[in-house]
Formats: sequence, structure tokens, C-alpha cells
Amino acid sequence: MATRKVLPKERAIKKEIKRLSDIFKDLEENKKSAVEGLIQEAAFMRATLAELKEDINTNGPIDEMEQGEYSILRASPAVTTYNAMIQRYTTVMKEILGLFPKGTNVPEDDGFETFVMDR
Repeated sequence: MATRKVLPKERAIKKEIKRLSDIFKDLEENKKSAVEGLIQEAAFMRATLAELKEDINTNGPIDEMEQGEYSILRASPAVTTYNAMIQRYTTVMKEILGLFPKGTNVPEDDGFETFVMDR
């Protein structure tokens, strides 16, 4: 029986799910069930954003598209996708953090959420 190779993105998603789940381990049970789906989506988006960022850093933010005998410059599809996803990620993270009771200290982030919120 062959073992399936775990891809780097899958590993990143699992790591983020664990990180966020640990943050919410003491959350009330009714809220915990509500946050599980958001955690899954946030983890996927964070891993995808990292991939997109790597693509943008490697290939640049501008893409040349051939149009018959000429070409046009446009925003890279990775940039377009990144810009749309970062907005959704921010929204999901606000929803997740909104489930903490008022006055609760939210655990310090690792810098990514701060970067996202400052954009």
C-alpha cells in the first residue's frame, strides 16, 4: 500500500487549523461549532495567499498577454486573485475574532493578521 505524499500546502493548512483551533480551545461549545467552518476556510485562504505571494514575488505583479500581433501588460492573475482573497480572509478573521467574548485577551498573532489588517 502506497503512502500519500503530503503536499506543502496541505501541511500549511493543517498547521494553521491547529494554530487557530488551539486559540479557540476554551471557547464556549456553541461558538466552537460555529467557528470550525470559519477556521477551515481561513486556513485554506492563508495557505493560498502564501502561494500567491510567492508567485507574485517570483513572476512579478505585471503579466504580458499576447493579443495577436501585439501584447498588452496587465495585472498578473495572481495579483488579482490575491487582492480578492485578502479581502475575504480579513472578513473571515474579523468574524472569527468577533466570537471571542468582549474583554477577552485575543492571543497575539504571528504578524500575518497585523499585516492583513494594515492593508
